[in-house]
Amino acid sequence: MSDRNNIYFYYTRDNDLDEKLQPLFKLARENNFNIVENPEKANIIISIGGDGTFLQAVRKTGFREDCLYTGITHSNESGLYCDFNLDNFDEMLYTMQNEAMEVRRFPVIDVQVNGESSFHCLNEVSIRSTIIKSIVIDVHIDDKYFETFRGDGLIVATPTGSTGYNKSIQGAVIDPKIPCFQVSEIASLNNNRYRTLGSSFVLNKDRQLTLEIVQDGNDYPIIGLDNEAYSVRNIHDLTVNLSDKVIKTVKLKHNSYWDRVKRTFL
Repeated sequence: MSDRNNIYFYYTRDNDLDEKLQPLFKLARENNFNIVENPEKANIIISIGGDGTFLQAVRKTGFREDCLYTGITHSNESGLYCDFNLDNFDEMLYTMQNEAMEVRRFPVIDVQVNGESSFHCLNEVSIRSTIIKSIVIDVHIDDKYFETFRGDGLIVATPTGSTGYNKSIQGAVIDPKIPCFQVSEIASLNNNRYRTLGSSFVLNKDRQLTLEIVQDGNDYPIIGLDNEAYSVRNIHDLTVNLSDKVIKTVKLKHNSYWDRVKRTFL
């Protein structure tokens, strides 16, 4: 059996779901796929759940570039990261074995906190106030001062992440084929005293964004890395770049990014 047929299933274990997935596991084995318990031994990592589970699967398995990720939703769900659901799993297996696979590449951003800890994000990094007071952030682009933000927080989103939290605050939806990242404001203060751009802006792949938190008593913001919170309390600055890393997924024919955007929102 080829090592390239090693599958790792990522999902939240519970007895009901385990029982429901047995036919899926059986079908995988019947199609000459080997189910492994260690994700490091897999060349295919499959999340079972929604987009949140897909994000967790990528994060918990280390943002691997040497394997394919794919997501399976429950039968009554849809997802922007997930091409398949439990009702058409056999179609996914057939595609992997018998057709010329199309591979979709999702961009990733690198985030450095306080000049030390580094993280990858597939969706977005967000920084938000934790107290009933606006957070003040000096925004620098390529080490040049751009603006001082005052408000509830900022979101820096990848193109695929542009349909998530970013879209909910009126950020633009970006084609993932464009190598860039987007900065969006959460409830900014704009008046005669305080002024920001007041809209989302998009930075090219070679730009560097630095967010410096002004230490004025709001020194312990929440840092969201995709759908996880970062636990370090005193945050001085974040540096964001578009990563050279990409996450590869299996793509069904006739199911482009914009097909899924239309299906999800229109």
